[in-house]
Amino acid sequence: MIYVKDIMARDVKTISAESTITQAAKAMARWKIGALVITEGPSPVGIITEGDISRCVAKGVRLSTKLHGFGRKKLISVSPAERVEVAAKKMAEGDVKKLPVMEDGKLVGMITQTDIVNSSFALVTSLKEMVQARYRPPDFEM
Repeated sequence: MIYVKDIMARDVKTISAESTITQAAKAMARWKIGALVITEGPSPVGIITEGDISRCVAKGVRLSTKLHGFGRKKLISVSPAERVEVAAKKMAEGDVKKLPVMEDGKLVGMITQTDIVNSSFALVTSLKEMVQARYRPPDFEM
């Protein structure tokens, strides 16, 4: 079994809800990342992604708009102790690609659809290698 804690990114970048959409875009560009967790004080309250910024530009939202109340009303998150399948199900049900990982009310990581796909590929590859190592076809000599 693979757990969220096994594949999550631990260095999660955050941005204050007092920040603007422009500041979020600049921070993502600077750190070369696709999402930031929005915080009010120490508490995560939302997430902003590159896709969100693109949609804001397309809709003509002022880029000086602050991040207060940006996104969902309730932040969807997952525990590091959950199985990866649970995280994948939450992503599918919430129609999101990234989940903050929370433990005791604190942000401890981030898991993405890409993380899940990569871990699944690694698992399948490992299983394939294990099967091949155990299976030795008989020599067919004539």
